[in-house]
Amino acid sequence: MSAARPTKTVAVLDYGFGNVRSAERALARVGADVEITRDYDKAMDADGLLVPGVGAFSACMEGLRSVRGDWIIGRRLSGGRPVMGICVGMQILFERGIEHGVETEGLDEWPGTVGPLRAPIVPHMGWNTVEAPADSRAFAGLDADARFYFVHSYAAHDWSLEVTNPAIRAPKVTWATHGGRFVAAVENGALWATQFHPEKSGDAGAQLLTNWIETL
Repeated sequence: MSAARPTKTVAVLDYGFGNVRSAERALARVGADVEITRDYDKAMDADGLLVPGVGAFSACMEGLRSVRGDWIIGRRLSGGRPVMGICVGMQILFERGIEHGVETEGLDEWPGTVGPLRAPIVPHMGWNTVEAPADSRAFAGLDADARFYFVHSYAAHDWSLEVTNPAIRAPKVTWATHGGRFVAAVENGALWATQFHPEKSGDAGAQLLTNWIETL
């Protein structure tokens, strides 16, 4: 009989701008050992770091920097340590965000700008399908018509990161449509992110979180 796999630890970064309890419950549901924290060492030592986000891009960046979250994310990624961003926790990974004409610097893990949705009805609130790459690990085990829960008024509409080194895997980008197309998820090595809320997306969201846990 093979030995049971050790439980993976996940730190949910508490910087004041995310539904950390909802994320905690969803991760615990799929078998992770979860701790909500803003402690630098705990966030660095966990197998995975989850960065939720709700609210304005600029406020989230301010809150993130107040707990050294920008430093934590950067240090983890530089060492190939898994990080996952959700909703605004995904948006802040881009170069910049523009809300109400105000431009705010993001973490610049990816080039590009997060801006208002190009849709007649905003916010985009409710269930929607996504267009995932066939070889996506995040959406493995999910049907093409699986639906995920979105609540947002801003998004990244373009993807411009080019990978020219054949030894480096190109990021896998998933799209969704609400008025126009926007980036719904990204798998970029140790960095995963979703615009939707997997913790609010029922069984489909649980499968995606399980897929992430399996990479830790």
